[in-house]
Amino acid sequence: MFDLLVAAAAALAGSIAAVVGFGIGSLLTPLLALRFGTKLAVAIVSVPHFVGTAVRFTTMWRHVDRRVLIRFGVLSAAGGLGGALLNARAGSPALTIVFGLLLLFAGASTLFGLTETMRFGRKTASLAGAVSGLFGGLVGNQGGIRSAALLGFDIEKESFVATATAIGLVVDGARMPVYLATQAHGMWQARIEIVVAIGGVVAGTFLGVKVLRRIPERWFRRAVGLLIVVLGAYMLIRGVTQVTRHPHAPSPTNVRVRTKLAAPCPNASKAPQPSSPSAPSWSRSAAA
Repeated sequence: MFDLLVAAAAALAGSIAAVVGFGIGSLLTPLLALRFGTKLAVAIVSVPHFVGTAVRFTTMWRHVDRRVLIRFGVLSAAGGLGGALLNARAGSPALTIVFGLLLLFAGASTLFGLTETMRFGRKTASLAGAVSGLFGGLVGNQGGIRSAALLGFDIEKESFVATATAIGLVVDGARMPVYLATQAHGMWQARIEIVVAIGGVVAGTFLGVKVLRRIPERWFRRAVGLLIVVLGAYMLIRGVTQVTRHPHAPSPTNVRVRTKLAAPCPNASKAPQPSSPSAPSWSRSAAA
């Protein structure tokens, strides 16, 4: 049942990302965090996020603004690498709180159109690129900040989407090796969910977008923004609850553990058995 939920969420996330440019991490991470914890969920989602972004990139790479990609992408990659290193050291409750706050920001930006009204200067936009990459590596959520920052470069719509997609690939390429080096065991335990999520994201990218584009964009963006706000509020409350209930407890990863029955010791039969106390000699003679 959980894998079916992952497949459905991944298909929806792939469709949303194909239309608005982000959403895979925003939708999949909260779901996978229920089983694996936020820290490991961020690493798990990076794989279908990379695949889905790469699939979108194959259809729009000709429109990439290389000047913006180099200037913005290098800082974003550096931020993504730094965020992934911080992810390896941070606890899951802290990451849950940060992730919830970022979801609230991204959802409110989409719901109220804040992303379209915010404008950064070119220098500020480059700095925002590093910040978006940092949060991308830390909690896997960067789309809202990156979109707002890219608006400062005044590029056409097709170039905007293509360049944002290329930058997302750059950040994924910088952060994934760190996840693999620090959380390879947990990611391997979640290999089934990763494969299911990849299939759902790819299917949603190709098939779901045809359906979603029939919905008025204004309604669609509001629905997506509301969904992300709800998920952000849930993750924030969950993180705060974990901290207040168990302030000093280590954060569980919730990785699926396959316990093995203890095999009998091969030398068990040879082990010395406790001997019963021997009867006194006088009792043996009396019995005789």
